[in-house]
Amino acid sequence: MISKMSFGRRMELIRGIRELSLKCEFLNAGESSVEKLEAALLAAEIDRLYVTWGLQDLNGLEVDGAAATPELLASRGPEDLFREAVSAIKAECGLSEEERKN
Repeated sequence: MISKMSFGRRMELIRGIRELSLKCEFLNAGESSVEKLEAALLAAEIDRLYVTWGLQDLNGLEVDGAAATPELLASRGPEDLFREAVSAIKAECGLSEEERKN
């Protein structure tokens, strides 16, 4: 279940991703493979933040024999399910693809 969106929660999310997004954009503009790798890591961290912030609970899912939590899904869950959760949370936030990049 995805957490309900309120103005305050949206601000909380924006604060959480703002700095990471700026660093990611800067590193993506670089040319070295280290900068590109660091940018990819930051982008993954932003997706993890969306899931741990926006996912309230996971009913009926176990990961490695334990009841799944948003943190467990992000750290050890199936990547396709994680990506699906990220997409659903971003859609619930009402962010367009362009807004998500910024």
